[in-house]
Amino acid sequence: MRRIKRLDEGLRLRVESEDDLWALSKVCGAGCLVGMLSSRRDSTTGTREDGRAKSAERKPMWIVLEATEAAFQPFTDSLRVHGVIREAKLDIGSHHTHVISPSDEIELTREGGLSRVDKALIDDAISSSKKVRSGLMVVENDEVNIFEVASHGIRDISQFNLRGGGKRIGDSSDLRKEFFEKVAREVKMVFMNDVPLILCGPGLARESFEDQLRDVGCENRIVNAPTSIGGRAAANEVLAEGLADTLLGEHAIVEQVKTIEEGLRRVATDGAVAYGKEVISNAAEQGAVEALVIVADLLRSDDSPPLWSVVSESIESSSGRIIQASTEHDSGKQLEGMGGAIALLRWKLE
Repeated sequence: MRRIKRLDEGLRLRVESEDDLWALSKVCGAGCLVGMLSSRRDSTTGTREDGRAKSAERKPMWIVLEATEAAFQPFTDSLRVHGVIREAKLDIGSHHTHVISPSDEIELTREGGLSRVDKALIDDAISSSKKVRSGLMVVENDEVNIFEVASHGIRDISQFNLRGGGKRIGDSSDLRKEFFEKVAREVKMVFMNDVPLILCGPGLARESFEDQLRDVGCENRIVNAPTSIGGRAAANEVLAEGLADTLLGEHAIVEQVKTIEEGLRRVATDGAVAYGKEVISNAAEQGAVEALVIVADLLRSDDSPPLWSVVSESIESSSGRIIQASTEHDSGKQLEGMGGAIALLRWKLE
C-alpha cells in the first residue's frame, strides 16, 4: 500500500497488492467514508428504439460512500465495500458497492479523522508493501503439503501423498523420486520464479525435493528449514521459531505468530502473561504490558464503553506495543479461542 497524500480527516492511498485488502477490510467499517472512481447507470440515458428498451448508460464518476459493511474473503483479489452514496454526480442517498482491487486509488476519511488503531494498521500495511507472498512446502518421504504465506494468513494450496492401496513394483527410492518430480512440476506451475519458497519438515526428504525443484527448472530463492514435526504443524513451527526469518524477515504474520506462541508458552509455565479483559486491563493500568496481540476486529467492536480501545491507548502511553492479529492462521485461531487477546508482561502480576 502506498500513501498518496494526507487529507484533513484521512488519507488517499494506492492499493498495491492483495495483502493490502485485509487491512482495508478492517478500516472500511461502518461509518468510514470511502471514495474511489466507480460507475453508475444514468437512468436519463435509457431510451426505446424500434419498440425495444435500450439500457441506461454506465457513467464513470468519483463516488464517496458512507460504508455500512466491508465484505472480504482472504486470499482473493478484491474487497467489496457496501454503503450509501454521500457524494456523486447522481443517485445521492442510493446504495452502492465499491469493488476495491490492487492498483486502485481510494480515499478514506471519518468525521474527526481516522482512529488511532486504523492509522496504525494502515502504517503497518504501508511498511509491509515490499514483502512478497511466499510458498511453503512441508516435505516428508511420502507426503508434501503446499501452503501460501501472506502478510496475514496461511492458505492451503494442495496436498500430495504417495500412500494408497494397490501393488507397487520397483525400488522405493525410484517411486519417491518419481513422486517428488511430479510434485515439483506442480509447484513450478503454482509459484512463479520470483516467489521465494520455504521447504521444511523432519528428516532429509526436503533436500531431495529441493534437488527435484532445480531439476524441473525452478529458479526461485529457496530456504531449507528442518522442523521437529510434519504436516501443517510444521508450517506453524517455521513461523513461531523464526526458522525462515532470513526470507520472511519482519512479515506481519511472523510477528503475530511469534508473540502469540510466546504468550501461550508463558501461560503453560505460569510466566509473565495476562489474558482476559479484566486481567489485561489491570496490567495496562500498572504499565506492565510490554506487548498486546489482539484480534483486529476486537479493537473495532461496538462495545460501550470501548474497553479495548482504552486499554490499547493505555499500553501505548507506557511504551508498549499493539499487534493487530488476523485469524487466518492457526495461532490466530488459538488466540480467538482464548478471548481474542493475550499480553506479554514486563513483570509477573501478583
